[in-house]
Order: sequence, then structure tokens, then C-alpha cells
Amino acid sequence: MGFFSFLLLGLIAGAIAKLIIPGKQAGGWFITLLLGVVGAFVGGWLGGLLFDANLQEFFSLQTWLLAIGGSLVVLLIYGLITGRRSAK
Repeated sequence: MGFFSFLLLGLIAGAIAKLIIPGKQAGGWFITLLLGVVGAFVGGWLGGLLFDANLQEFFSLQTWLLAIGGSLVVLLIYGLITGRRSAK
């Protein structure tokens, strides 16, 4: 899968992750989509490293689950970091 395919996958995965996480996240949609792209890369990298996942197919369920899972993790970590900053 090429760079632009993974970029598109990350944007969609970020939007799905934002819908899954309840409440209001800091940063708005733009930051969330960027974090979704980062999360998709992280999820794909960890999936390949830990599970030897084949991420060559755009429409593979495994690719989508790893991208959405990575986006969820990155968004949760970002929420924890920004939540602590705004509480001070």
C-alpha cells in the first residue's frame, strides 16, 4: 500500500476513532485527523512488528482494525496529555 493510500486510511481511521471516543476531545477535527494519520502509522508499524501483519491491501479488515486501533491509542494519549495541561 502506498503512502497516499495510508494517508487516506489514517484520515478515515482518525474520524472513526473520534466517533468512538466519547466526550469532547481537545484540538478539533483537524488535529484529530492528523493524530489519526499518526495513529494509523503507529498501528501499522506495531501490527507489522508484533503480529507480522500484512498491510499491503487497502480494503483488508486487518489493515483497518490496526489503523483504527492505533488512532484510538494516539487520541487517548493526546487526550491525557492535553487534559493534564488544561487542568493546571
